[in-house]
Amino acid sequence: MPLSQPLSPPLSKESCEACRTDAPTVPEHELTTLLAEIPHWNIEIRDGIPQLERLFTFGSFVDAMAFANKVGELAETANHHPAILVEWGKTRVTWWTHKIGGLHRNDFILAARTDELID
Repeated sequence: MPLSQPLSPPLSKESCEACRTDAPTVPEHELTTLLAEIPHWNIEIRDGIPQLERLFTFGSFVDAMAFANKVGELAETANHHPAILVEWGKTRVTWWTHKIGGLHRNDFILAARTDELID
C-alpha cells in the first residue's frame, strides 16, 4: 500500500516572513498555482508593479467600512499593509510588497486571509 503525500496547508495557514528589500518576487511560474488558491483575486499592473486586487461587495457603506476595518486589523497583525478603497457597498483591497516593488508570497497569504474575513 503506497504512502500518501501529506497535503500542504491552505495558503491562509502559512506564516508570513519578514520581507527584506532584497527578497525575491514570486517567480512567474508560481503565479498560476498561487492564484488558483485565491480564485477571486486578479493581478493588476499599476506603474509597472504587479499587485493582487479584489473587489468585495456589500449591501451598504457601513458594511463595506466594517470589512475595511477588519482588513486593517489583519494588516496590523501581519505588519503588512494593503491599499484599501471604500465606496458605497464596495471595498477594494490591493496587496503588494512595497519594499520589493512587486508580489511576495506574503501578499498571497494575506489575500487568502482577507477572503476568510467574509466567510
